Amino acid sequence: SKNGTENKGKGNLSWLFASTSLLFWGLLFFAVVIPLFYRLPKANMMEDSGKNAFIAERAYKDLYTLSNIGTKIVGSKENEIEAVQFLLKQLNQIKADSLKEYYDMEIDLSQASGQFVGGNLMLMYQGLQNVVVKLSPRNSTSENYLLVNSHFDSKPFTPSAGDAGFMIVTMMEVLRVIATSKQPIINPIVFLFNGAEELGLLASHGFIATHKWAPLCKAVINLDAAGSGGRDILFQSGPNHSWLVDYYKMYVKHPFATTMAEEIFQSGIMPSDTDFRQFVSFAKIPGLDMAQFNNGYVYHTNFDTIDVIPVEALQNTGDNILGLVRGLANATELSNTAAHKSGHAIFFDFLGLYFVHYSEATGEYLNFGVAGAALVLVFISIWRMSDVSQVSFCHVARWFILVIVIQIIAFALGIALPIVVAYVMDSFGHSLTYYSTPLLVIGLYVCPSLIGLSLPTTIYYSLQRNDKISIPYHLQLALHGQAVILSLMAISFTALGIRSSYILVIPLIFYAASLALNLLTPMHDKGYAWIALLKISQIIPALYSSYISYIFIVALTPMGARAGSASNRDLYIAVLAALGTVLSFGFLVPLINTFRRPSFGVYALLVPTALSVFLACNTQLGFPYRPKTSGQRVAYLHVRNKFYEYDGSLSKDESGYLFLYQDRRKETVLKGSNVNLTGLVSLKSRCEKYMMCGMPLYDSRYVSQRSESKWLPRANPIIPPGSAKFDLLSKTIVNSTTCRFEFNLTGPPQMSLFFQAYEDVTITNWSFLRSYLNNPPAYPLSYHIYFNSGIDSSPLKFFVETSKNNGDFDVPQFQLGVSRHYIDDQYLKEESFEFRSKFPSFAIQADWLSSYERYIF
Repeated sequence: SKNGTENKGKGNLSWLFASTSLLFWGLLFFAVVIPLFYRLPKANMMEDSGKNAFIAERAYKDLYTLSNIGTKIVGSKENEIEAVQFLLKQLNQIKADSLKEYYDMEIDLSQASGQFVGGNLMLMYQGLQNVVVKLSPRNSTSENYLLVNSHFDSKPFTPSAGDAGFMIVTMMEVLRVIATSKQPIINPIVFLFNGAEELGLLASHGFIATHKWAPLCKAVINLDAAGSGGRDILFQSGPNHSWLVDYYKMYVKHPFATTMAEEIFQSGIMPSDTDFRQFVSFAKIPGLDMAQFNNGYVYHTNFDTIDVIPVEALQNTGDNILGLVRGLANATELSNTAAHKSGHAIFFDFLGLYFVHYSEATGEYLNFGVAGAALVLVFISIWRMSDVSQVSFCHVARWFILVIVIQIIAFALGIALPIVVAYVMDSFGHSLTYYSTPLLVIGLYVCPSLIGLSLPTTIYYSLQRNDKISIPYHLQLALHGQAVILSLMAISFTALGIRSSYILVIPLIFYAASLALNLLTPMHDKGYAWIALLKISQIIPALYSSYISYIFIVALTPMGARAGSASNRDLYIAVLAALGTVLSFGFLVPLINTFRRPSFGVYALLVPTALSVFLACNTQLGFPYRPKTSGQRVAYLHVRNKFYEYDGSLSKDESGYLFLYQDRRKETVLKGSNVNLTGLVSLKSRCEKYMMCGMPLYDSRYVSQRSESKWLPRANPIIPPGSAKFDLLSKTIVNSTTCRFEFNLTGPPQMSLFFQAYEDVTITNWSFLRSYLNNPPAYPLSYHIYFNSGIDSSPLKFFVETSKNNGDFDVPQFQLGVSRHYIDDQYLKEESFEFRSKFPSFAIQADWLSSYERYIF
């Protein structure tokens, strides 16, 4: 037959058809992926109360009351009294309404105190409050509890409607529905409304360490947020308990999950953490970690209000959690979870319509099998080409090797060009230009990726002159090259244990299926007839690849404005956009060579790229921030520093503002505004001179980003409250080489202690964890005790023992720094308020008064 060898180049498709074809794939994303991503169910109203279903309207009313309490930071009246009273009132009403003949319900308000090591610091807490509810089947003797957790405290200066008031009211409504329903549960359910998550996952640790019900909790559903509104995503599971994902599939009504989220989250790319870490690390409780992430712009800001949360979002999450809690409360696996430890799961949803999951072992067989099958089919196709074209197999294989090289270059350019754009724009000070205008991502990153994918192939086909192999066959070789690349990547990533490699297998399996069908029919050898099946086969991969890419762009874009200034977060968005583009269009882009002038397609992509770069760099569209909806996070402390010498004299007394930059733009966008930043200097030189930079570094973020922080001195002193005290109670020579110091510290709920011994001195014992003492943070960091108090504000009494070989304790032995944080506007004076008022409207400020005293003992 000559069907395969005829040169079909002169029959290339017109640009009218070409444009329509390209438009179809673009519309597929906007008409299918976007609507399904934001789709929410209809909300149940109060009149639906008798249907044994989650009532979003009632939960919404609870959220209104809870969020209106305001900022609920640990130790505040709002968190320790008002929020707790609200929860107890609602829970007691649920208990009164519960079906007593079916359930026993216990409500326990507990306090926890403890300490643990987290990274480079040690976290210590006292008097933190947890509101804990146990719902049990009537007269149950089961000791296999399901734990459901979320937190009601907040970061400073946010009403925290989304994080995590949303999840708290969801838990209350789920409890209400189960407790008033005759639908049975086998095992008790513990609902943990924890009062201290935001300052280091403290209350969950307190529950694990001290609560009477904690040892009986066999699995956990943890609920949190990194945004407000939208669907809840399952982003961590197990670990090594894939049966939990089985229950997610069976009982969750609106699935939204991906293994890729789990691996990205655990890589540390996302500047967040959840209580799930505490349950897994300290209690070894397996579970599921679920959260909202849509509209992360308002996360941890004063704009995290109920107004931005649709009631339908509560219905979506409520349906899911109600079904999941009921399912897991009846899980037979709870009786012996260790026996069901079976490795990781691979899971993902398809556009929220269907949920797919299988074990990691099955994933390995699947990935290797699909990759192997694709390589075999490519081999058969090349053999068929050689037979039909009446040339040797080696002749076709040699051309195929060349084509693979071209495709590798195209694949690399498809990933690299968006990265280059992101790097160059950042170098010129134009990072985060897409932050408030997400459509710029298409022009800045998607179009360059498409250019990279198409350029090498287009150049190759315009230059190659092999008449022995037809152009349609050459085009198939290009697609086979893409299949070989994906196959080898899937095999490599799977061998490395990367479960997210499933995203490579999806386009590959559909390409292999279309190739197999074409090989089974004459279409493989009839010019361009094989294209129809190919295009149909790539619809689902294009939908999924663009969907998964969009998920992470939506999640990571707002995070770029709170991830610190040290790294270029545009690179993450560029890579995600490029990955989505390559996987969505890798098997489609070579088809532009079926058009009459394929080079026009490449030129056409340059237009939106150039236009987007221009708009991003020269117009307001590219300015990252907008008031209220997507502002710049400006975190700074109103600081008073005092340095006391060994003899008690005050050697340094200064006031100023300590800025922690949370995004790449730093203070550059503030220049030209009314705020006066004259005298702003880097902390780097101070950090080399003073212990912990001589600053009241608030938490791990302030510590880790200290070299990027800046100091703005001010002339007039900042006056901290006078009630706080730090006293040396005693100094005792224990023996010839040991000296003991005892101290008493009072102050606000948030305080830190820094310790640094001199060279010839060793701190041998103290009141805090021995494990932290024996494993100090790496130089130049000092010991850092981060202390939080809840309802119990009693003084912190502690001792430190030092050792010196020469026994001379009349000289300096160690430095001790005390920082206090007064997170309430009542402590600020007129000049601080005036400074705050000068910031532009797009600035979302998180600022409070802090003091630092350095002592030498």
